[in-house]
Amino acid sequence: MAGNAGNPNFDAFTLSEEHQMLREAVRELVNDKVAPRAAEIDETGEFPWDVYEALRAADFHAIHIPEEYGGQGGDALAACLVIEEVARGCASSSLIPAVNKLGTLPLMIAADDALLQRYLPQVASGEAMFSYALSEREAGSDAASMKTRAVADGDGWVLDGQKSWISNAGVSKYYTVLAVTDPSAGSKGISAFVVHADDEGFSLAPPERKLGIHGSPTREILFDSCRIPGDRIIGAPGTGFQTAMKTLDHTRITIGAQALGIAQAAVDAATAYAKERQQFGRAIGAFQGIQFMLADMAMKTEAARALVYMAAAKSERGDADLAFFGAAAKCFASDVAMEVTTDAVQVFGGAGYTRDFPAERFMRDAKITQIYEGTNQVQRIVMSKHLLK
Repeated sequence: MAGNAGNPNFDAFTLSEEHQMLREAVRELVNDKVAPRAAEIDETGEFPWDVYEALRAADFHAIHIPEEYGGQGGDALAACLVIEEVARGCASSSLIPAVNKLGTLPLMIAADDALLQRYLPQVASGEAMFSYALSEREAGSDAASMKTRAVADGDGWVLDGQKSWISNAGVSKYYTVLAVTDPSAGSKGISAFVVHADDEGFSLAPPERKLGIHGSPTREILFDSCRIPGDRIIGAPGTGFQTAMKTLDHTRITIGAQALGIAQAAVDAATAYAKERQQFGRAIGAFQGIQFMLADMAMKTEAARALVYMAAAKSERGDADLAFFGAAAKCFASDVAMEVTTDAVQVFGGAGYTRDFPAERFMRDAKITQIYEGTNQVQRIVMSKHLLK
């Protein structure tokens, strides 16, 4: 085995030098500009424009945009590394690169070059953010039952309806919106469109009052005879739902990366606290009960990291089993994040239940990763369908 040490085929779990440098650069920025703001962002619930500007200045706000559209051309693993490291400092802020990818990926999958040239450079430069609008009040896990309509009218479309749980709504300039164009065709009668925040007939409901990720606004968006030009359709009519599902196969991995960053932050904080907190005349980390908790927390986090990175590689290659691995990475990493952050609160004891320490914020922020971009029950349906088909 020693003779294979220099063989790249046996180096699958080592980050390339480029990826290692990226991680270090993001971590340095997060430690300097993001993590010190995390508690305040959580407390005020305001979108962190200063963090956005710091990420934009370093080209970490949308690293996935291809170079031909003014972006960095970062691969799927690069996007995961950015999101993981930002989430380690502030989960709310990690939704800046995550939502930009979620909102623009449908265009990268299905749009013509004219749409790509119109929108991607604006996201790459930081001029605009891009959100994704699929879910509705009565169409969450059952997204194909959506009611929002887009009716052809002359050379344009008129949208009526609403979308729920839209991340970064109100700060994004553009929205990928899924709407029914042929009610008789089921999921094959759904199309995707780009809607602008300043389109007439577009409006926002008040921000949701949430358990966590307070610094990322979540709102309903509303369409009241919202007219858009005909050239803002993404792909052919009727292909929107397929594009939406393909998008999620890729972007669920970024939620796994977000969960991974939150879990790692909890491991780091709990370990540091266990070294400092004294009980019975010694640090609590000297007690086997705490040691085993920390060991399990770190072990599960590392297992999640391996699965997320593997899924990112499959995303980049477009492997046939991407749907399984995307669902598995999101599901496993978010379940781990919830367990690890809950254990971190336990390690902190009574202090962990207060806002004087970050453990309770980690736990609150982790919960959403089990819910959005498909609940973990839906992820298990996706995985089992892949196994049984």
